[in-house]
Amino acid sequence: MTSIDSRPAEQPELPSQYVPADVEGVLYERWVERGYFVADPSSEKPPYCIVIPPPNVTGSLHLGHAFEHTLIDALVRRRRMQGYEALWQPGMDHAGIATQNVVERELAKQGLSRHDLGREAFVERVWQWKAESGGKILGQMRRLGDGVDWSRERFTMDEGLSKAVQTHFKRLYDDGLIYRAERIINWCPRCRTALSDIEVEHTDDDGELVSIRYGDGDESIVVATTRAETMLGDTAVAVHPDDERYRHLIGKTVTLPLTDRRIPVVADEHVDPAFGTGAVKVTPAHDPNDFEIGQRHGLPNLTMMDESARVTVHGPFEGMDRYEARPAVVAALRAEGRIVAEKRPYVHAVGHCSRCGTTVEPRLSLQWFVNVAPLAKAAGDAVRDGRVQIHPKELESRYFGWVDNMHDWCISRQLWWGHRIPVWYGPAGEVRCVGPDEERPGDGWTQDPDVLDTWFSSGLWPFSTLGWPDKTPALEKFYPNSVLVTGYDILFFWVVRMMMFGLYAMDGEAPFKTVALHGMVRDKFGKKMSKSFGNAVDPLEWMDAYGSDALRFTLARGANPGTDVPIGEEWVQGSRNFCTKLWQVTGGFALRNGARVGELPPAEELSAADRWILSRLHATIAEVDGYYEDYQFAKAVDALYHFAWDEFCDWYVELAKVPLAHGGREAEVTRLVLGHVLDRLLRLLHPVVPFVTEALWTALTGGESIVVADWPEAEPRWSDPTAEAEVAELQRLVTEVRRFRSDQGLKPGQRVPARLAGLSEGALAAHEEAVRSLTRLAAAGEEFDTSASLPIGGVVVELDLRGSVDFAKERARLEKDLAAAETERSKALGKLGNEAFLGKAPPPVVEKVKAQLASAEADIERIEAQLATLPAA
Repeated sequence: MTSIDSRPAEQPELPSQYVPADVEGVLYERWVERGYFVADPSSEKPPYCIVIPPPNVTGSLHLGHAFEHTLIDALVRRRRMQGYEALWQPGMDHAGIATQNVVERELAKQGLSRHDLGREAFVERVWQWKAESGGKILGQMRRLGDGVDWSRERFTMDEGLSKAVQTHFKRLYDDGLIYRAERIINWCPRCRTALSDIEVEHTDDDGELVSIRYGDGDESIVVATTRAETMLGDTAVAVHPDDERYRHLIGKTVTLPLTDRRIPVVADEHVDPAFGTGAVKVTPAHDPNDFEIGQRHGLPNLTMMDESARVTVHGPFEGMDRYEARPAVVAALRAEGRIVAEKRPYVHAVGHCSRCGTTVEPRLSLQWFVNVAPLAKAAGDAVRDGRVQIHPKELESRYFGWVDNMHDWCISRQLWWGHRIPVWYGPAGEVRCVGPDEERPGDGWTQDPDVLDTWFSSGLWPFSTLGWPDKTPALEKFYPNSVLVTGYDILFFWVVRMMMFGLYAMDGEAPFKTVALHGMVRDKFGKKMSKSFGNAVDPLEWMDAYGSDALRFTLARGANPGTDVPIGEEWVQGSRNFCTKLWQVTGGFALRNGARVGELPPAEELSAADRWILSRLHATIAEVDGYYEDYQFAKAVDALYHFAWDEFCDWYVELAKVPLAHGGREAEVTRLVLGHVLDRLLRLLHPVVPFVTEALWTALTGGESIVVADWPEAEPRWSDPTAEAEVAELQRLVTEVRRFRSDQGLKPGQRVPARLAGLSEGALAAHEEAVRSLTRLAAAGEEFDTSASLPIGGVVVELDLRGSVDFAKERARLEKDLAAAETERSKALGKLGNEAFLGKAPPPVVEKVKAQLASAEADIERIEAQLATLPAA
């Protein structure tokens, strides 16, 4: 850590204008070259570790990444400054489907498919693409300022993580927690693979609801469906056992239209008798609920579509695509008089492959699954007993909703890019799971062709990146991770999997102590960002235009735990203005006036303004620390913004101009106070706006780097309620005079003769020069004539406005304000005199009305006093 007590004698000159592009890239590379982000497992410092939610190797930086990375970087930078051995672990996910699709599209441009190359050559081609084009996001992370330990960068398909995946699979398999079975899964006919739930995006699509009559006469029954073609795979009709309409049919069979089959009518409590006709068609091989019904009643599973969603049932529809078969089946049913009703359009939720947009098919398929019951229970217990904290706490219920109701997890994917399932099949039907250090079977054995779901390997991320299954110094130092920062949208898909796998692999030790969940970035109207909506934003464009710091500041200022974050370009512009303000105040004012960092004199030697800003600074430090510990990023950044802009720049800098103009001891003390405040303010701001603070802090202090400077600590000795009250009174006086000047249309630089009656008798006696400087009030001359009087606290400001103000207009304005204040007073008095209101209104509401009354009466008193001082019309 670096502690600076004085600035260099030769102070470097800062450019007059802040140009982010001239600062950011150079500083980042300097940080990396000096090894500031490298974590040392042998260090005796307390550990602090966050793993990056691994971006896809195919991805590029979007606003969601920028938002999440800003929050993580802020946490890690602050802990590093606090003396922790801080590790932000970087890496990327191999993104099985997405990456394979990218390379297949490249091959298609050459008229080739992966099958033309063969599996081995295709995988080699993917590795080649990864080396040449993958990982673009890593460079963009540097643009954003991510303080990750690049020396530890990992990839979910690298040798070490592949070993971790095989080891984990083998252990789960040997413990009976991995099995192979036929189950209903999400299937993409385009990608021709099973999908996880997170790879399925649901939208409300227009469909066609048709009602079909099965059977004839008294033994007929009507069912409704949006997928008429799937009736070819029906093996039953289900009704509720208590539904009187169909009690006579239960146990009987009805004829399935367009086929020669008869199917049973079964009674199942899953059926809702109030929905539709109260009868449902059962297609066990193509619907998860139907599959469960089929299991309960021993129904056959009839697959009526192949992997490409083409009909396989023998007959006139065989070979048709599902979308060709649907109208053809409806037409055939209509021709037979089986269509009872049709509803077009019919809006219903439809799942689509997130990678290619194809409508997903529920499909019965032989796949590998994880038996999640014991793993999920352990993951739930870790939160319930307090070993892991979910923040904000109200999202715990969502977490428990997942872990307490998990279905077994389908982990196999019909891809070539990914971790190959380490199971071999022998010539006599033998099955063998082979660990990473075991010899593979010989001739006659074949390996399972499927690969593992990407989430399987990313579920190991908190410990596989640290060297597991080997007992490395990094694993010993940094596991469990300190906190996981991620979006609430992947609470189930990633967080729960890491919890299950971490607890299982690491002997019951959870992978992190806290899960800090954030929301999604939306546009300024709160709408989801999407290219189709035309509101998607490339963060790199905003970084080019306004700087990375401006984007980071905007995102962090909107980061309330667990809630979505609206963002608009004008807000980023405002943050750029904030950075520019820091630059101007530090370089254009403080440094130019000789501000320096050194030991402050005792409080009794400081002015009220000095004591006030020091009191406010150290209160802000304590406030910001509290917000950081509670992951209240927005509140921490907002507190810093208001202190920096409203208190330091708008008030203290202006107040400091008086002693600086005097010179001597007063000026020297002011320079020390300016340096003290700026030093700590820049360090407080550094985690969120690292670049501008680095440039300014090193110029101010001559220190090596703000990255390795100490985090400021609140010092109670500087707390000074008396000084705060005194300056608050000063601010009120100045603000009221400024408001009056604005109301009169006086030019900002126009000096007005004034007397400050009562100033010398009160707490503001020593501030006359500051008051006059801040309000542009000149001393009263011999010909002074009071034309307006402002009673403000214990001071009466008398002004000579001759030649400056239209008194008739001023009287009219004041009379209008007086009427409005009297109306407000009457309303408040009416409510407080109403017994019914007082009896029913909550105490806070009553107190609010009392406050409104007091404010109105104060306004009336002030306005009447001003009217009394105006010259007669």
